[in-house]
Amino acid sequence: MKRLFDIPYHQLDNYPNNTMFSTKRDGEWTGISTREFLSSVNEYSRALVAYGIKPGDKVSIVSTNRFEWNMIDIAVLQIGAIVVPVYPNISTKDYLYIFNDAQIKLCFTGSADLYTKISGIQGEIHSLEKVLCFDHGPAIEHFSSLLGLKEHVDQRTVEELKANVRNESLATIIYTSGTTGNPKGVMLSHNNIISNVEACVERIPADQHSRVLTFLPVCHIYERMLHYLYMYLGCSIYFAESMDTIGDNIREVKPHIFTAVPRLLEKVFEKIMAKGDELKGIKRFLFFWAVDLAEEFEFKGKSWWYRFKLKIARKLIFSKWMDALGGEVKAIASGSAALQPRLARIFLAAGIPILEGYGLTETSPVISVNCLKKGIGIGTVGPLLNNVKVKFGPDGEILVKGPNVMMGYYNLPEVTADTLTPEGWLKTGDIGEMTDDKFLKITDRKKEIFKTSGGKFIIPQAMENKFKESRFIEQIMVIGENQKFPAALIVPNFAFVKEWAKRKNTPLDGLTNQEICANEEVYKRIKEEVTNFNKLYGNWEQIKKIKLLPHEFSIEGGELTPTLKLKRKIIMEKYKDIVAEIYKEREELHEA
Repeated sequence: MKRLFDIPYHQLDNYPNNTMFSTKRDGEWTGISTREFLSSVNEYSRALVAYGIKPGDKVSIVSTNRFEWNMIDIAVLQIGAIVVPVYPNISTKDYLYIFNDAQIKLCFTGSADLYTKISGIQGEIHSLEKVLCFDHGPAIEHFSSLLGLKEHVDQRTVEELKANVRNESLATIIYTSGTTGNPKGVMLSHNNIISNVEACVERIPADQHSRVLTFLPVCHIYERMLHYLYMYLGCSIYFAESMDTIGDNIREVKPHIFTAVPRLLEKVFEKIMAKGDELKGIKRFLFFWAVDLAEEFEFKGKSWWYRFKLKIARKLIFSKWMDALGGEVKAIASGSAALQPRLARIFLAAGIPILEGYGLTETSPVISVNCLKKGIGIGTVGPLLNNVKVKFGPDGEILVKGPNVMMGYYNLPEVTADTLTPEGWLKTGDIGEMTDDKFLKITDRKKEIFKTSGGKFIIPQAMENKFKESRFIEQIMVIGENQKFPAALIVPNFAFVKEWAKRKNTPLDGLTNQEICANEEVYKRIKEEVTNFNKLYGNWEQIKKIKLLPHEFSIEGGELTPTLKLKRKIIMEKYKDIVAEIYKEREELHEA
């Protein structure tokens, strides 16, 4: 297996699958077989060649997850063209930059809205010849219109083009969602991604009998590499209908594996805890007894008495958690941001392993990942992949070397030279260390660590993960660069706050989020949570001031990246008046 398009052929030869991909239509799950998939792939490859797509041309896919995405991906790759996946929810400014920078020749969109949006700016993209759509609609050119051209090219031409694609050839350019400035185009070869697929085979408990559910964006290298891995293993891939239907889809599909980001797992846990709050009497007692027990979970060193109690907890309580996830989950893969160690511990105790990993778009993406075979280190991102090396810079920065490391940034030789050393080590921008001589641990983003005006270092991400253990806190961002002290912007968990207020006989029903944030009792209670967590930190690290925000940080609001990481500079700009108020109030207090 040398090129990415070899993967579905590997599946056909070794694990032909009647349900290679499955989509829910009109209430029914409908599958497409490996053979049908490849037949369509080859038809589209012939049509693309007939249209005029040549090796090295750039073809963009702008769509949510669906089998057509994968079909066009393989069809483009096997004729030697370059796939440029683009998030379907970015700004027009970013579309213009990416399409012009990459010189996109042909674009496939998922929906009518996206078709209209990109067609509307086509005049500003000189290289873009045609926009096609996976969905039908009035005044929309459906992507199947290309198939009328396929008869002009026979399969032998496709086979010749396939033979000319080398292992080290550029396969894809993935534009990273920058928090400031223009996105950077990461160039990945067939070998970069295939090396990652092959190294991850032993890390994931899946095979040709496994069902997997996909809902994280496949335009991100994390989910895309996993799609290739699932195809390689012969798994059946099911597409979730939307983020709103994930719970229902999980119960219908009963997946063995699915991928998630920490923010999503936090939401799942919040729902579970909210269900626990609704229980009464002995059921409520047992629920919270089981959660408390799970928080003490360790792989080694626990007594037979603890293991006996955990067995009871799994039977009485955690089995219901498992049922809510379909009843057959073997593992949840987690990446993109740091997972709260407490969550990892609780889910492991419940018999639902979360395999936290670490990587970058620039590393195709996996560098390390916890797994059942190699071991799980709670609070770490697991052992390194076998073909990946890591060393640490003088400041603790993680440097990575391996076949998964990118070719460079497209059209950015100087930035590439700053990121890749002459010896081929990639500077990740993350700070970390090895624990137990085996597990990689990320302590923070190099660019996110900041100093107070007193010269003390603050590591915000680690603090934020700890503070989010509070059920009162939905989201938090620690601030204070070049200020006298750290402070925090906090989005309360409004559902839990209302539940708490009801128990305290001070109901908040009917109040807006803004009014809840202004409520003195709510503020005092959340400040109390912050004060308790502050005890874990040195005086210079402690959060001295908080402000409650009425709206969740979101992708749509521009505060989160598509993989739900905080866009810190955007948030600081958006809430600059509130930040100014925090530090002005403190100054006035000192002056008084």
